[in-house]
Amino acid sequence: MNLFFRFFRSLLTASLFSPALLMAQALSPAAPTTKLGSRVFIWDELKVRSTAVGQLRDVVNLPTATFEKFESHITTLNIGQASHAPHRHAREEFIIVKEGIVEVHLNGQTQLAGPGSLLFYASNDMHAIRNAGPTPATYLVFNFETAATRSAPVEGAAVAKLPGKLASTVFNWDKLVVKPTKVGARRDLVNSPTVTCTNFECHVTTLNPGETPHASHRHPDEEIVVVKEGVMEVTINGVTNRGGPGSIFFYGSNDEHGMKNVGGTTASYHVIRIVTAATPKAAAK
Repeated sequence: MNLFFRFFRSLLTASLFSPALLMAQALSPAAPTTKLGSRVFIWDELKVRSTAVGQLRDVVNLPTATFEKFESHITTLNIGQASHAPHRHAREEFIIVKEGIVEVHLNGQTQLAGPGSLLFYASNDMHAIRNAGPTPATYLVFNFETAATRSAPVEGAAVAKLPGKLASTVFNWDKLVVKPTKVGARRDLVNSPTVTCTNFECHVTTLNPGETPHASHRHPDEEIVVVKEGVMEVTINGVTNRGGPGSIFFYGSNDEHGMKNVGGTTASYHVIRIVTAATPKAAAK
């Protein structure tokens, strides 16, 4: 019996470490990375951890049908604190201020922005943010990379001055034009190609209590919704959730989705729809 086990063990060891087997293991394809599908991130369910300058809430870091990389987190800065020194990167980024007053650094210039403001950082432009108010400041950060990110101008979008591409911009809430609608109001921010995206569109919808912006629908471009105020009910592919201020709804490509204001007050939310070269075609009806 002992002889049998010694023979079996030597056979197993030889097979495990044989050159042919090791080469086959090395050449075997890696497991595919999970892509982010439609998902709801409820503010009250996000984990909070302390940092040297305030707090951090990690949201997601995954590729999607549209983005090679998509990362989101939420930063809270204590009074007078900055998240980091001015820096730059090829991926484009946008930020939505949830609360507080921040000082925005863009290519050597600074300006203030309050709740509801959207900050867009074009590829390789120098940027930073600091809490310039008397209370903690909280903002939502979204970073994304596409195939075009790899060929972004290293000198920065501001220096390259690519025609027709969205430049680094602060869309200050107080300066947005309000247009009344049948269900509430609308604020249009931007609708433009960027250095790394075919199109970047953002608007803010305000709904009166009980109203919906439209019937449930679907579209190929992925969509990000950030609740500014009120309580929104969201239904994605037949599954319903509710989220308040700071909650994020991500609608994957061609997934059916709809929303409704289920609170007793008006509800406002940012809508960001982004198209890239990788955006799938419309689903067959």
